[in-house]
Amino acid sequence: MYFFLLNLSLLDLGTISTTVPKSMANSLSSTRAISYWECAAQVFHFTFFLPTEYFVLTVMAYDRYAAICKPLHYGTIMSSRACVKMAAAAWSSGFLNALLHTANTFSIRLCQGNVLEQFFCEIPQILKLSCSDTYLRELGVLVVSACLVFGCFVFIVLSYVQIFTAVLRIPSEQGRHKAFSMCLPHLAVVSLFVSTGSFAYLKPPSLSSPALHLVMAVLYAVVPPAVNPLIYSMRNKELKDALKKLVQLLLLQQQ
Repeated sequence: MYFFLLNLSLLDLGTISTTVPKSMANSLSSTRAISYWECAAQVFHFTFFLPTEYFVLTVMAYDRYAAICKPLHYGTIMSSRACVKMAAAAWSSGFLNALLHTANTFSIRLCQGNVLEQFFCEIPQILKLSCSDTYLRELGVLVVSACLVFGCFVFIVLSYVQIFTAVLRIPSEQGRHKAFSMCLPHLAVVSLFVSTGSFAYLKPPSLSSPALHLVMAVLYAVVPPAVNPLIYSMRNKELKDALKKLVQLLLLQQQ
């Protein structure tokens, strides 16, 4: 679990570093400009880190399944070599996804200006600037990516159906509590990741507006990577105690 958490932390850091620093620099310098190659680099890193994080979360669902449903075989199923192979597969898939999207997106002829209604270079916003007959190839890649994302989602759901079925069969309340505490942080991270991303890309056209696009982009591109470390840290007893002391101190100061 900690091996995959290390991967998740690196991906969260990469995702935040792709969009936030440039946006902050533009705000401080009172400009909204970004060069063509900076935009291409942003698209590549964003389509690399975010999908890779989703793939790692999918692998972590399998890790939780093996720990709870196959506890006697866990050491064999999730051996060090198996964990490295799964992580390598997730990072490699993310890299190929980024390479494919970046190559397709920036081979498209843009003829609708050069203004993006977003705080970073987002592929749907770039496609709005393309000529009407040149973006079908990239749409095809987006459909393939959507199918892959949906497949991972189905795998996570099926894993948790089996996990909860196994947990409910545990006779002791303490055992059930321990099993749930293992799964809830991961489930919270997946739910936040999927819900914000789904609403950003699957919201009805009637709700479409530049302001809403900006809010949704912040929700799925900035909030999950920023909140993930906090969610997983809540399992740490020392951090919980420190947080309780901080809350108590703030309440005493208010009184």
